[in-house]
Amino acid sequence: MRRLLLRSLAWLLALAPLLAAAGVPGPYGALVVEPVMNAGHAEFDLNPALARARREGKWLYVYLGASDCPYCRKYEAFLAQNATELVPHFAKKYLVVDLRSALSVTSKALYLKLGTSMQPYAEFQNSLGDERARMLVYPSVWLLDGTPKPLMQMPAGTGTFQTVEEQLEILQLVQ
Repeated sequence: MRRLLLRSLAWLLALAPLLAAAGVPGPYGALVVEPVMNAGHAEFDLNPALARARREGKWLYVYLGASDCPYCRKYEAFLAQNATELVPHFAKKYLVVDLRSALSVTSKALYLKLGTSMQPYAEFQNSLGDERARMLVYPSVWLLDGTPKPLMQMPAGTGTFQTVEEQLEILQLVQ
């Protein structure tokens, strides 16, 4: 037990500096969700974000980025460069949720909680009705309503949302 605790603590300490560098740019007012480390798993509880979104009458724009992911940095730089144009569209309908992870967190080590169930990544995807068999890809985005159900199937990884027009189509649920 002590060895497991020490290993988990060492993993968290190694991950901490990476997590500090990640993130959605400030103008988006993202709710930052840091992982809780439990038995070698990075666990993200989405319940507080969902409760806040319901109170504010908004949907969730859940962003999963990795601090050491070059594609995440590229997307975050895109958001920063286009904040003036994009922030009003985000703020109108969405609570932006910034899940901070690292590339070393694999699908088997990434857990997400909605309701009472903490689920590994693949089960979480299935619980949202996403039956696509795909690996964990950074960055990933989920658009969820207040029930929470997905508003649309989202692309993930490099090459997504590279223009303001594409980002606005996503926010407006144009498929």
